[in-house]
Amino acid sequence: MNQELTQQWLTEIKALKQQVAELISERDAGWKSAEKWQKLYSTEAEQRRTDAQISAGAIASLKAEIQKLLLIEEVRLDDTTAATALHQEISSLNSADELKAKLIAVMKERDRLLSLLKSEQDSHAQTRKSLTTALGDAIDSLTRERKGE
Repeated sequence: MNQELTQQWLTEIKALKQQVAELISERDAGWKSAEKWQKLYSTEAEQRRTDAQISAGAIASLKAEIQKLLLIEEVRLDDTTAATALHQEISSLNSADELKAKLIAVMKERDRLLSLLKSEQDSHAQTRKSLTTALGDAIDSLTRERKGE
């Protein structure tokens, strides 16, 4: 009977050891899963911070562009002053040669401003393309991560 009781205890100890081993394995799997989710969360958070910085830069650039446009519009609204100054400048020209020289200078300035405008438009288009690409990449990344869940 004593041997039977000892065998029963040994069997129970063996079963408990097996349960402890299974619980340790489940705990380790839980930790691995938690680490995986933490890594995914950190990666996503970093991407969001990067996107926010890019967006903030784009917003600042657009605000500056709006301010420039508003200043240009203010100058246009003050057309009577500009017209008066223009008439005074034209009347101060004494000869056809001076008028030609002034016309050439104005045309060069116009060409320079058109070139700057084209450059600004190209830059704006590139920024829009970059932001669209970044947004698409973020959406693709998020979609892949969600599928990986």
